Amino acid sequence: MESPRRIVEDVYLLPSSMEIPGLGLLPVNSYLINGEEPVLVDTGLHQDRGAFERALESVIDPSDLQWIWLTHPDQDHVGSLRDILDAAPQARLITTFLGFGILNLFMELSPTRLYLLNPGEALDIGDRSLHCIKPPIFDNPATTAFYDDRTAALFSSDCFGALLEHPAEEAAAIALEERREGQLRWATIDAPWLHKVEPSRLAADLDEIRAMRPEHILSAHLPPAHGMVDELVATAARATSAPRFVGPNQAALEAMLMGAPVGAR
Repeated sequence: MESPRRIVEDVYLLPSSMEIPGLGLLPVNSYLINGEEPVLVDTGLHQDRGAFERALESVIDPSDLQWIWLTHPDQDHVGSLRDILDAAPQARLITTFLGFGILNLFMELSPTRLYLLNPGEALDIGDRSLHCIKPPIFDNPATTAFYDDRTAALFSSDCFGALLEHPAEEAAAIALEERREGQLRWATIDAPWLHKVEPSRLAADLDEIRAMRPEHILSAHLPPAHGMVDELVATAARATSAPRFVGPNQAALEAMLMGAPVGAR
């Protein structure tokens, strides 16, 4: 887990990452909107518990949190959720009805802590409104993203994520081809259903993102991207025809365990 840093106005990045053998480095980001009604967006990796809470405490007293926006209940987004809910007793958890159902498969959560928000709805948090959307690319049916109309930032959840060769503080610091290849690789792993989608359907959904003209794309799995919406959208549109991801099979696993090159006989 890295130290938090301010990335735009009152928005802070709480960055981490995980190495995926043979595939690259996956950024794992949470965010804090430290506005009139502070909002924590996702709660990091399970293995970062403790470190995540200390990182958050370096920016805000968790008891001051009013909202926790859970983009979806996957394990790389809920790592410190229980601890943060305990440390922020007045904070309400923003999710969907389906998200609540999934959460209750592995943790007890009182409905009184919830705020159910569907795509197409907005939440007024005092100094801005957060506009809930369904991102064009996602891996969990409970996923929501949102647009912050004060900072013109799109918090895109897994959408526009990328597998990287090296860590970077901003997306613009990544070589263009690495950025594009990493984005397509991640999209085909995270959302394999894209190969069943008509390209025109995905393009239409992506055009809705482009029409919003977000100045900042804040993905859970990409360093902050400023002024890059056209490029990220154009790359994402290619995902339907990108090579399908096929993971290692048992023979490849046994070769890796033996220390032999994959494919060696």
